[in-house]
Amino acid sequence: MMDPLPLEGLKVVEFTHMVMGPSVGLILGDLGADVVKVEPEGGDHTRRLLGSGAGYFPMFNRNKRSICLDLKSEAGNAAARRLVEEADVMIENFRPGALAKIGLGPDAFAESNPRLIYCSAKGFLAGPYENRTALDEVAQMMGGLAYMTGPPGRPLRAGASVIDIAGGMFGVIGILAAIERRHRTGRGGHVKCSLFETTAFLVGQHMAQKAVTGTPAAPMPARVSAWAVYDVFETARPDEQLFVGVVSDGQWAAFCEALGLDEFGRDPALALNNDRVLQRDRIIPVLRELFAGMTRDELIDRLSAISLPFAPITRPEDLFEDEHLRAANGLVEVTLEDGTTAMLPALPIEIDGRKAGVRRDLPKAGQHDADVFGGAGAH
Repeated sequence: MMDPLPLEGLKVVEFTHMVMGPSVGLILGDLGADVVKVEPEGGDHTRRLLGSGAGYFPMFNRNKRSICLDLKSEAGNAAARRLVEEADVMIENFRPGALAKIGLGPDAFAESNPRLIYCSAKGFLAGPYENRTALDEVAQMMGGLAYMTGPPGRPLRAGASVIDIAGGMFGVIGILAAIERRHRTGRGGHVKCSLFETTAFLVGQHMAQKAVTGTPAAPMPARVSAWAVYDVFETARPDEQLFVGVVSDGQWAAFCEALGLDEFGRDPALALNNDRVLQRDRIIPVLRELFAGMTRDELIDRLSAISLPFAPITRPEDLFEDEHLRAANGLVEVTLEDGTTAMLPALPIEIDGRKAGVRRDLPKAGQHDADVFGGAGAH
């Protein structure tokens, strides 16, 4: 584990649920902040989600202490206020204006804690949409990402909560920027991160493509790739597919030599990438036939030998046994609600060659009430 952790001593209070808000607290907590998660009485409902939501709580809530408060009660509200008045950072992802109605909005601490950095994770930043309710999928649909992911006419959300998580990452960036400013000014501020603007940022490359070329970007399954060989191929076993990318002229020469593609390698009409892109219909069928007669392991060996980009098509559950993740502390152990353990991805950062680990296991709802309030409860 990183030693010392870079955010040791930073006090964070988190009023969040689902993914976007908790991901902000997760990152800060993994990096050493003391994160107190405030849950409603009975616990965050995210703990009890089924189906695709069953992994939300265990993935995004390690390295936190849990307390339970009724924010609408006088005692619970007062306890929450005391916590925030002593904190460096507050994180919330309630509906717009919900916390302000109960006296816990960003303006409520201007005098009692002027150093506070108040982070609001919302659907939208300022503008006509700012009071709309949003979800990851809503943002993907209206922000152009679903259009770019699915085939033409069939918008498809990405296969993970990419906007929730990326939005949370931008929240952390904003918080760290505000902390640096506080070092100079002594004052905190209000940081907002959002789903919609995060999505727009992620598809900005496609907007720029339209601006540069005058042609709208096609959905990714129908796109004209920038490279002639940039595809998923079947191998001798249909369940062992392999992505292969050849992204430079030097790689093309090495690729042809390694795979015995002498005709392609000697053809000056294929020496330059843009020429190869125009002749994809000639190249790709030959490669598909060649690769279908080879095992994936054999292909990987040959491509590894020439440092060519490749990737086996992997399922999330395969990552539990991934040799790279397991060899370098890329997975950390947490204890699930039923007492079993799971190895889940560590924060994908190294500082001085070390990753962050787990200091606090997943908390039970209200597990740290006495710890946080000194044995006196919320009163």
